[in-house]
Amino acid sequence: MRAAYVEQLGPPDVIRFGELPDPVPGPGEVLVDVLATAVDPVDTFVRSGLFRTPLPFPFVVGRDLVGTVASAGSGFAVGETVWCNSLGHDGRQGAAAEQAVVPADRLYRLPPGVRPEEAVAVFHPAATAYLALFTHGGLRPGETVLVGGAAGNVGSALVEFAYRAYARVLTTAAPRDHEHVRSLGAAEVVDYKAPDLAARLERLAPSGVGVHVDTSGRNDLRTAVGLLAHRGRVVVLSGARDEPTLPVGPLYMKDGSLRGFAISNATAGELAEAAAAVNDLLASGGLRPRTVEHHPLSAAAEIHRRMERGELHGRRVVLRP
Repeated sequence: MRAAYVEQLGPPDVIRFGELPDPVPGPGEVLVDVLATAVDPVDTFVRSGLFRTPLPFPFVVGRDLVGTVASAGSGFAVGETVWCNSLGHDGRQGAAAEQAVVPADRLYRLPPGVRPEEAVAVFHPAATAYLALFTHGGLRPGETVLVGGAAGNVGSALVEFAYRAYARVLTTAAPRDHEHVRSLGAAEVVDYKAPDLAARLERLAPSGVGVHVDTSGRNDLRTAVGLLAHRGRVVVLSGARDEPTLPVGPLYMKDGSLRGFAISNATAGELAEAAAAVNDLLASGGLRPRTVEHHPLSAAAEIHRRMERGELHGRRVVLRP
């Protein structure tokens, strides 16, 4: 089969596109013919060695795929359209190939009527959003959620999930994105560059915020904790650019909590729960990607370069074998 793979860790130039032996499924695994795979920032972290995880070399890059079952097994029938968002990690080969072997407990059926090439672009950010809100954030109906960076891929999914869970959704975004964010269910949208941002958010949430999730990576913990309601939760899902200061006193006095969360640490059971929620939202017409580029699988190295240069700006990239 043809695949995008590496034989050592390093910059995007280490990615090769060529022939590798066809994968052979073992017990509890399913062979999948790949229709499309998405490129995620975490793919660049794994390839470069920034995110250390056991890798078999040659190692196929990529985490997400949508495809069709090539050989029956573990309850899956030949020809079923399926997806996975947790390959390329912890010893598992990646998704950027013509075929992939997927553990059956990490393989999910795609709902009828959902376009595979659209769906693959949202699996990773949508599952991240679900786990952040519910598994780690403990979101309850009627609570107020604050989503920072709501126009991005994870941010948009956070807004949709929170709105459909009957939460009141406050958001920050650039003015050009306000209409889009409101269309997803946000009750209020504030310019993230507003000089009085914290004061405006306080006025919009006089009783405080139940769950605070910032997708930007800035992690202004002083402001986040200041906005929390009694027993509110701050969920950290992206690394800070510097070392933020945690205001321990206010967090303590509010019975607040701070939860770190990386989807790579999610259990198979947690991912399956998230996948069910993602499928429900996809089937009802939600989670449609905003901007997607389509390229051949052979373009993997160039897409990694563009992602590391910051050129994609929220656009999702789908590669097809």
